[in-house]
Amino acid sequence: MAGWLTELTPNEYVSSVYDIDLDKLRDMGKRVILTDLDNTLVPWNHKDAPASLQSWIRLAQERGFRLCIISNNRGARVAAFAKRVGIPAVGAARKPKPRAFLQALEELGAKPEEAVMVGDQLFTDVRGGNRCGLYTILVLPIDPVEWWGTRLVRQAERVALWALRRRGMQEPPRSS
Repeated sequence: MAGWLTELTPNEYVSSVYDIDLDKLRDMGKRVILTDLDNTLVPWNHKDAPASLQSWIRLAQERGFRLCIISNNRGARVAAFAKRVGIPAVGAARKPKPRAFLQALEELGAKPEEAVMVGDQLFTDVRGGNRCGLYTILVLPIDPVEWWGTRLVRQAERVALWALRRRGMQEPPRSS
């Protein structure tokens, strides 16, 4: 695979967090789920966690996973959301830089090979997770409304997704 695509290739590509096979991850020895916030768990800048998300978090915890949100959004907003759902968070993360990923792993007492990074963006979530040796899962963005900077990055992401599809990556169908 072309070198520039290697860091952008997720281990899995699913429609949403609800389509992640938690049992499979647990069987693979994964114990930690690091997740992006905006357009991965909730639409961009939404404050409330729907009941379905709270149920998914509880389900993951019941299966033995520890979770942590890693977001490039403002620290105060991320911290408030994380408090609402009862999991730790790292805000203003500056993904794909490794600092926030490593900080979350340290806080959760986990090694990279035990962790999964879930997110909706190739250049921040997948690239950052891959650079840190995490298992990466790309999800489809929840909503087309995004921060203006993300909309710009999506232009380059479209090219990368096209190249990845040409190499066999299958885009998942949108969940209903």
